[in-house]
Amino acid sequence: MGALRSVNYRILVKVFERDGFAFNRQRGDHLIFIKAGTKRPRVIPMYEEVPIFIVKNLLRTAGMNRDRYFELLKSC
Repeated sequence: MGALRSVNYRILVKVFERDGFAFNRQRGDHLIFIKAGTKRPRVIPMYEEVPIFIVKNLLRTAGMNRDRYFELLKSC
């Protein structure tokens, strides 16, 4: 398991889609994803480099641990 790094939003979208999240809508430069069984949508900003604190927050609220994240990241 490596260290979390900032990542392009396109890669982050692929990770969340492979975890079962589906694109719901877009508002400005923010993509909103939903998943059955979760209470709130996940908002992924369309940044060239999404900062680490946003990645960590998305993982925490999605209930995705680091091992799962890196597994999905490797498959992208």
